[in-house]
Amino acid sequence: LREVSDRLIQKIGSGIVAVGTVEGDKVSVIVRVSKDLTDKYKAGELIKPIADAVGGKGGGRPDMAQAGGTNVSGLKEALQSIFTTI
Repeated sequence: LREVSDRLIQKIGSGIVAVGTVEGDKVSVIVRVSKDLTDKYKAGELIKPIADAVGGKGGGRPDMAQAGGTNVSGLKEALQSIFTTI
């Protein structure tokens, strides 16, 4: 996921990227915020509602945060929650 998020944030230039995956019974999510937006949006704060939706915990830096959980069925809701948070 980190590699995918790196490529996406480079491609968009300025913005926020949230990507997630399911492997077995575990969910992983990464949120990236371009450097020019970290004064307004912090990836570590944006990941919290996502982590809650997948039944786990998360955290990170202003430009990148990761979360994991076990609520596989919550991934779609988790990724969509970033729109409400922003």
